[in-house]
Amino acid sequence: MTRLSVNINKIATLRNARGGNNPDVIKVALDCERFGAQGITIHPRPDERHIRYDDVMQLQRVVTTEFNIEGYPDERFLKIIREAKPDQATLVPDGPGVVTSNAGWDTMRHEHFLRKIVSEIKSQGVRVSVFVEASEDMVRGAARVGADRVELYTESYARQFPDNRDKAIKAYIEASNAARDLGVGLNAGHDLDLTNLKFLRQSIPWLDEVSIGHALISDALYFGLENAIQLYLRELRD
Repeated sequence: MTRLSVNINKIATLRNARGGNNPDVIKVALDCERFGAQGITIHPRPDERHIRYDDVMQLQRVVTTEFNIEGYPDERFLKIIREAKPDQATLVPDGPGVVTSNAGWDTMRHEHFLRKIVSEIKSQGVRVSVFVEASEDMVRGAARVGADRVELYTESYARQFPDNRDKAIKAYIEASNAARDLGVGLNAGHDLDLTNLKFLRQSIPWLDEVSIGHALISDALYFGLENAIQLYLRELRD
């Protein structure tokens, strides 16, 4: 079964909008695990507009499922990885002002940079995933720099899915086949939801993990958090 990692950034966004500690980000993470999530994902940005440094350290102490920290690999991010030592670090090419991840790495153009970063993080005993477009070349580039996994950026899939799901999935199957042939693990994320998740999973049954935040938290407003997580897990089952 493909594992579900819940991105809790939006919980932190809600908390920060009012100040105080409501909702409690740490409690929500533990509840997500209790409700069946197999991982917790966070993306601590430099301006701390959602996840804060203190959140990272508190979560590191209590998360018992897979702990995944996403971010642009600047010195601040590398310091967080060294201190928190999550199960997985996901490298994204976002600059400080980006609202949400909106592109994958060009793993050929940035090969030297990524090779150095991947090596440094892996030396900490942390698995490394590189966020890439659905491109065989980008997957091969990620393998060359030593990445343990790639995370396919699924915005294009989600956008095309309502009109032509077979066309939408084509490049993702090709990229996923390349990852499997290279022995690179496979994650996916961005704009996945209850309408498009099952087809992705059925089309790429060797998918290791999906990271979902915005859609799942939005659905939780209607269904409740426990029910929303169960609905997403149902879509990932065979």
